[in-house]
Amino acid sequence: MTEIKDSFNRTFKTLRVSLLNTCNLACVYCCFGNEDSKENYRSGKNQALQTDELLKLIAKLHERLDLSVVRLTGGEPLLYKELPELVRGIRNLGINNLKLTTNGLLLEKMAPALQDAGITSINVSLDAIDPEVYHLMSRRHDLSRTLRGIEAAQRLGIEVKINSVVMKGLNDSQILPLLKYAFERSIRIRFLEIMAMGHLHDTADQHFFSQEEILARIDTNYPAFPLPRKRSSTSNYWQTRDGNIFGIVANESEPFCSDCNRLRLDAYGNIYGCLSSNNPISILETESQNLDSSLREALAQKQSIKFTGSTLSMLHIGG
Repeated sequence: MTEIKDSFNRTFKTLRVSLLNTCNLACVYCCFGNEDSKENYRSGKNQALQTDELLKLIAKLHERLDLSVVRLTGGEPLLYKELPELVRGIRNLGINNLKLTTNGLLLEKMAPALQDAGITSINVSLDAIDPEVYHLMSRRHDLSRTLRGIEAAQRLGIEVKINSVVMKGLNDSQILPLLKYAFERSIRIRFLEIMAMGHLHDTADQHFFSQEEILARIDTNYPAFPLPRKRSSTSNYWQTRDGNIFGIVANESEPFCSDCNRLRLDAYGNIYGCLSSNNPISILETESQNLDSSLREALAQKQSIKFTGSTLSMLHIGG
């Protein structure tokens, strides 16, 4: 069967699945509005598709694309009612590189079940190590729960990584403390430039903190040298003199669109070829033999050089 590619030789090998569009945090880069709207982010546990429906869609995509990686996101994926069953189902499809991105609030409780089901790696979103800054970013006083979740996963031998969105004037003071926390625990940490998504589509510049600024801050305590970038990687990596490695996702400073291999599936059975697209492509009723046209349409959504932003919320598409 002919591989689906575009003029940049890009194809889909990584599938990111947004399991639901609710979350138990209300982070400032994802949620905007009054207290009522923030509570709406937290209160529901809406999942539009049942586990068997999701598995059928993932199986259909895997059969055509021979996926290398599946990453489960949200919203907050640990709110998904049948998460361990879903993970087992995906592994039964022959996909062994199965990852998850979470805010960590429920990780302490769920880590054993996730390990047993077959999760191989967990990325924890942690934007501050100071309790007050954590509250400023997430609008909840739950830092200790997230840290306990990280510790629980590490004790079980699950690979844990940390993602930290950096926003100027809000949490850029946390870069060095977060590095120290990660290095002391042998955790790979990545700092993310803020993306022009959702309510920040037209205002992200106000809090933008560039890769250059992040590196300058790090260099004061941890001089480092760059490592070669791997194809389709979203991150640039550096290594300190002590051998510690950290990354930066510089979607604005050094775009990685030209070799992106990611396909996104939302909680309603729609696929997206790029975060910059607001146009969902439903595959719920698409027969396997007709899937190619939908995948080519998704591939055409990819940007040639640089991510242009989208009004689509990270809550819906999972980053």
